[in-house]
Amino acid sequence: MALDKVKFGTNWLAEAEHGGYYQAVADGTYEKYGLDVEIVQGGPQAANSALLIAGKIDFYMGSPQGSINAIIQQIPIMDVAAIFQKDPQILMAHPDQGIETFADLAKLPTILMGKDGFLSYFEWMKANFTGFSDSQYKPYTFNPAPFIADPKSAQQGYLTSEPFAVEQQAGWTPKVFLLADQGYSPYSETITVQKKLVEENPDLVQRFVDATIIGWYNYLYHDNSAANALIKKDNPDMTDEQLAYSIAKMKEYGLVESGDADDGGIGCMTDAHYKKFYDEMAAVGLFETGVAFDKAYTTDFVCKNVGADLKP
Repeated sequence: MALDKVKFGTNWLAEAEHGGYYQAVADGTYEKYGLDVEIVQGGPQAANSALLIAGKIDFYMGSPQGSINAIIQQIPIMDVAAIFQKDPQILMAHPDQGIETFADLAKLPTILMGKDGFLSYFEWMKANFTGFSDSQYKPYTFNPAPFIADPKSAQQGYLTSEPFAVEQQAGWTPKVFLLADQGYSPYSETITVQKKLVEENPDLVQRFVDATIIGWYNYLYHDNSAANALIKKDNPDMTDEQLAYSIAKMKEYGLVESGDADDGGIGCMTDAHYKKFYDEMAAVGLFETGVAFDKAYTTDFVCKNVGADLKP
């Protein structure tokens, strides 16, 4: 039987956060589901979201924010699965500055953030916690040195990445606060497709989603050495230590398995969760009110506990 050739674009350079996809390539799961999957790496200069819109790739590692914005701009894409139940976004602080709770971060004069974070989750922070102000914002240049040098600063990051870099470079462990555990509610690492594919070839979408979910169970709980070898082949800067750290943090904080995934399995999305995120972001002005946000996703392909028997 001929395999269906599809391209899947990630949102960054190959890393453990993409492990389930690499696992499904490495162990033949995609092939078993009739798919020949090419993973197209993201990165600083990549434009994989644009490639999805142009029809140059079939699946993309997106986000609810991206898909809702696409609806506003009348771009017909939609999320069909949510691999991360929690967004990995964190803020971190020095361990010796009396910063014990998330709210304590408001005491610091400096928070190093990217522009996207300043315009999105920082708006949510200001609306839901006392004391955060625009005067704290300083641009984050994806270099932890300014944070390490300034004990009165906090810095954005990904749970699975930046704290490890600080530990390696500074020799101490930062205080880490996962925004999702403070109430920030978006799904992350969604599987995003053109609406046309859902309408014209739902079987292909279902096979990709199912095989990916199985890939994730196997990556997290079984032999992932072949997947990690593929990750390091695509991203030669990746180390075994970073991969191990990232996998441990994904499990410890329930990035992949928590919330809706507890009942429906990896990838599960619900109307209630998606609506909660939209309502919260509309309340702080990130989205207009009255947007048909339910056109940004479909739950038809998930919450079926596919592959859940693979979890020990």
